[in-house]
Amino acid sequence: MISIAILPGNRYEPMLTYFVDMPILLFVTSFVVLWLSARAGVKVRSAHTDEPEQFAVVLGATLTLLGLIIGFTFSMAISRYDQRKNCEAEEANAIGTEYVRADLLPATSAANVRSLLGKYVAQRIVFYRTRFTLKLAPTTETTARLQTELWSAVQAPASAQPSPVIALAVSGMNDVLNSQGYAQAAWLNRIPIEGWALMLVIAVCANVLLGYGSRKSETKKRLLLVLPLMISISSF
Repeated sequence: MISIAILPGNRYEPMLTYFVDMPILLFVTSFVVLWLSARAGVKVRSAHTDEPEQFAVVLGATLTLLGLIIGFTFSMAISRYDQRKNCEAEEANAIGTEYVRADLLPATSAANVRSLLGKYVAQRIVFYRTRFTLKLAPTTETTARLQTELWSAVQAPASAQPSPVIALAVSGMNDVLNSQGYAQAAWLNRIPIEGWALMLVIAVCANVLLGYGSRKSETKKRLLLVLPLMISISSF
């Protein structure tokens, strides 16, 4: 049986988690930060009249690295999303199977297991529908309590009348509890904070270089909005 709780991380984790849970806020914040980075590059350029010979090479390499980081991060997000979907489907199947196998238990125990499973499903639905990760603590506690009650509900008849038939119900309950642990682990397995930080740092550097290489024409200045917008959309 696997049981996973939401453990406290470093002091910055709640704030970063809040940003990830709010895509629109992440989009707006990243756009403003990156656009200001490009403007900072323009200010630096205004203090220099010449342009280094290798500037185009550095800018191209930085933009290429940024594209690779965004691509890898996006691929990482897709793989984790697929994993969460698979774990959710497996958990639903495990709960449905155990609901049917409850008939293998004595009548009183079967009714108790079905009643607890109904409450358990309600908590699992709340878990999947909760928008903010930081609000999952009450649901996690209730789920852990119901898991203990569910295991006790099948353990008692299995200890009193051990048989291969009742063992199927016990095995099914074990699958229910394990599937919850796998699903919650997959749900919490998001893009690492270090990955977000790496992408942000490279994006800031790329926009500074882009602003540094821009000219003073209004058309060039308007083009400085394009890269911050595209990166912000990718983060969104």
